[in-house]
Amino acid sequence: MVFASVEFLILFLPAFMLVYALARPGGRNPVLLFGSWLFYAWLSPMFLLLHIALTVLGWVGGLLVEARRERPHSRRHLLLLLITVNVLVLCWYKYANILAATFNQMLMTYGALPFEWQKVALPAGLSFIVLQVISYLVDVHRQVVPVERRFSHFATYLAMFGHSIAGPIIRYDWVRKELHQRYFNALNFALGARRFMIGMSMKVLVADSLSPLVGVAFGVQNPSFVDAWIGCLAYSLQLFFDFAGYSAMAIGLGLMLGFHFPENFNHPYWARNIQDFWRRWHISLSSWLRDYLYIGLGGNRFGTWKTYRNLFLIMAIGGLWHGGDSWNYVLWGAAHGIALCIDRAWSRNGLPDLPAWLAHTLTLVFVCLAWTLFRAHDFDTALGMYAGQFGLHGFALGDAMAATLRLSHALAAALGLICLLLPLSQGWAEARCAERWLLRAVGALWPVGGFLLSFALIASRETVPFLYFQF
Repeated sequence: MVFASVEFLILFLPAFMLVYALARPGGRNPVLLFGSWLFYAWLSPMFLLLHIALTVLGWVGGLLVEARRERPHSRRHLLLLLITVNVLVLCWYKYANILAATFNQMLMTYGALPFEWQKVALPAGLSFIVLQVISYLVDVHRQVVPVERRFSHFATYLAMFGHSIAGPIIRYDWVRKELHQRYFNALNFALGARRFMIGMSMKVLVADSLSPLVGVAFGVQNPSFVDAWIGCLAYSLQLFFDFAGYSAMAIGLGLMLGFHFPENFNHPYWARNIQDFWRRWHISLSSWLRDYLYIGLGGNRFGTWKTYRNLFLIMAIGGLWHGGDSWNYVLWGAAHGIALCIDRAWSRNGLPDLPAWLAHTLTLVFVCLAWTLFRAHDFDTALGMYAGQFGLHGFALGDAMAATLRLSHALAAALGLICLLLPLSQGWAEARCAERWLLRAVGALWPVGGFLLSFALIASRETVPFLYFQF
């Protein structure tokens, strides 16, 4: 069951919201907790058991860390042990398959028979839940947040179904006060519902419409220049609208319940350098990597070389976190780490700033080329796509792509570009439009139309999972 599914929209969400609205303020956390656990059980009963086990570990771990406040040496060792356990759980579910496949490939290279391996299924949202547990434990250790002594409050924080499956990565400090007291009212519900509908429109109308083009482009053995760039640009839009759409839906659901989650995207494709891109893309992850890895490794406090080392390492680790079925993710993260180092060296050595249009263009081209590596099933596929992007397989539109292209794909791409560029021109339009009320009315009402159209599409076809569910 995913947000963009008939089961969620007409069964789970209405029933849950009705019970939540009828509950007393003091009883809404238990309703949210058991509703979230039901949501996870719907996905997989075994995942629910794992989720509860990690919740107990995080809550008890926080209490133990706090109890050792006067013994800093013992507290640090305990914190390291708790983090290690969480990381090992994540590594087992996320990387056991690729390690087994790599080992089997090495055996076959040397003429040995591969051993039998039954694939381990990755529970949805495990990566995000583990990062939230680690951030809570570290924040308790750093005395950023007080330890949560009520299990129901901590479990509710970790279980909230609105964001735990694919982010944003919510820190305990951001919702601590609202776990104890929040406002469930008509205004928050209306604003949250509007945001939810916008997110669904982004996912269904744009991301899902571009999915066939991406599949064809990355499935062709020798894509042409046109094929490769259509696939690359389509995937860049698909990934943004799929993930940003999920984040918008999660933020909207949180607001409907009385929680205020931070933004996770801020027009990332308008960034003027790679540092700026990571301040705008998946903000909750990039800030997590900065605060809990980069600073933990020393940040920029121990000299130039170690600063560049830390930048490279956190991006490589961030790439590894994204995927357990291909080493391409590590290479993608390493490429971004190198780009961050080059960007920092450029700015710190007094080199002249590039013109704004050129800086935006170069950043966007690099990001799109890196997405090719991110999307490709394996390194050979990525090399084939790069060969096509540089014209090594010819320039004409291929037959497979020509047979796939539809007017709906062009409309989806155009809608995506309009959504990306509209915030940049909104102030200009309002300043020059005499009928400002008309612009505001359209801005207020279009999500309803987008939601109804999205629901019609969802009801007429199979559910399309969110891309970030695999991470």
